[in-house]
Amino acid sequence: MRSKLAKLSLRVFRIRVIGILVSVLSLWIFARLARQVLEQQTNAFDTAIMLAIRGIHYPLLDQAMMGTTFLGDPIVLFVFCLVLGVWLYKHHRRSAANTLAIAYIGALLLQFVLKQVFTRERPQFWEQFIKLRDYSFPSGHAVMSLVIYGLIAYILTGYFPYRQKLITSITVLLIIAIGFSRVYLGVHWPTDVIAGYAAGVVWLVACILSLRVWRQRRHRRHAQVEKNSVSSYR
Repeated sequence: MRSKLAKLSLRVFRIRVIGILVSVLSLWIFARLARQVLEQQTNAFDTAIMLAIRGIHYPLLDQAMMGTTFLGDPIVLFVFCLVLGVWLYKHHRRSAANTLAIAYIGALLLQFVLKQVFTRERPQFWEQFIKLRDYSFPSGHAVMSLVIYGLIAYILTGYFPYRQKLITSITVLLIIAIGFSRVYLGVHWPTDVIAGYAAGVVWLVACILSLRVWRQRRHRRHAQVEKNSVSSYR
């Protein structure tokens, strides 16, 4: 039992180190983008990509992008979280359910606060498919989709480890597609989406590490209970 706990502790330590490094890198990317956006250094980059994407517009793809961006809507993500959260509670996985709830609320607040801080106006290159009045930087859909779908994928791979590659691949493609749809529909600059991903990674890593800590503590409690039971039996 001690060897199992030692291996678990070592694995958690490694994941923490990797998670912290990824978070630091993502935070650096966000900070650098934020500074460049405030100094309007990204205008040429953003404009070039927006105009290039404008050149591939056609009705069928327009509808596909509308459907894709819908999957990143906070209400849709809330429904997914609610359904999975209820399922997790029924299967006595309260730590995962609680983490999912915290992740959703945190991501929602994070993107809202950042938008109010930077107050970047949305693109006006063409008539937007979706009428939005809030600010542009960072993309809320990018933040929310990365955090929620990323955490859902992490939870599901724990139940279906033999499907890990499939789940991860689908999740990554979905998150990228949602981000692309925001630029395609003309409601975000490309740097809004990149910054949203960077901010989302920081919060996602924090949620995953917290979940692993809770699970490790649970394993320790169970091990202590078993140890006490054996001692009492003797």
